[in-house]
Amino acid sequence: MKILVTGANGQVGSELLQAALAIKYNVEVVGYGRSLLDITDIDQVKSILAKEKPNVVINAAAYTAVDKAEEEINLAYAINEKGPENLASFCNELSIPLLHISTDYVFDGSKIGAYAETDVPNPTGIYGKSKLAGEQAVIKNHPLHYILRVAWVFGEFGNNFVKTMVRLGKEREQLRVVADQKGAPTYAKDIAETLLKLAVQINSQTSNWGIYHYCGDTPISWHGFAQIIFEQAKQNNILTSTPKVLAITTKEYPTPAERPLNSILNCDKITQTFKLDLSNWQAGLGNVFNAWK
Repeated sequence: MKILVTGANGQVGSELLQAALAIKYNVEVVGYGRSLLDITDIDQVKSILAKEKPNVVINAAAYTAVDKAEEEINLAYAINEKGPENLASFCNELSIPLLHISTDYVFDGSKIGAYAETDVPNPTGIYGKSKLAGEQAVIKNHPLHYILRVAWVFGEFGNNFVKTMVRLGKEREQLRVVADQKGAPTYAKDIAETLLKLAVQINSQTSNWGIYHYCGDTPISWHGFAQIIFEQAKQNNILTSTPKVLAITTKEYPTPAERPLNSILNCDKITQTFKLDLSNWQAGLGNVFNAWK
């Protein structure tokens, strides 16, 4: 099986290329970063797909700068909506299944309890709105798709909360971190493994297309996540000491884009349909620190 990965230089894209080296998947993965494949350019999409002739496409390309999206509206929609539309349209022409990554930010965070795939999206910011538009574009243009909504992604590659906390932990003795936003951190390598597992079973099981939620196994606040990051960083000698972490509210830390207070995703559908485990994010955090040593 040959899998083409877009956004190959990002958090999940990089992990997909690493995970594909494992013999257990027996797949060939070709990765394209934005410099080689701009998914907003339909001619590039057609040219690369025609050249590579993959069995499956995984779209890991995305505009993820949540706050900057409030200003760079056109760019966010180009990458998060038009790009997936281009991929879905041409994958449909070639009958190539498409796996697309989406986000918890399609929800407004007002629900009490975890969000299921059947809950109605209501994004509050441009990032979430553009990602929802991308989901809709995929659904409209290609029936053979899996849309994987993930949350609070971190890993060894790219920019993420863990890297930010470690950097700040080296610079400061005290930090203020939001405590009233809840979610489940998700290790990028686990997302990559899940996508590969979905891809390799497509030939034998193709009746379960649709949207799926996938995230960490234990919800926590950003404040709680920061505390665990610092504890593990110290244990792994990444930090010599742990800063004091003060709990603050979302209102005390205003940002250009509104964040959902509740980002917890119900993942029963994917665990029951495909018998997959959720991301053990604390173990993943340990893996990240081991890789950084």
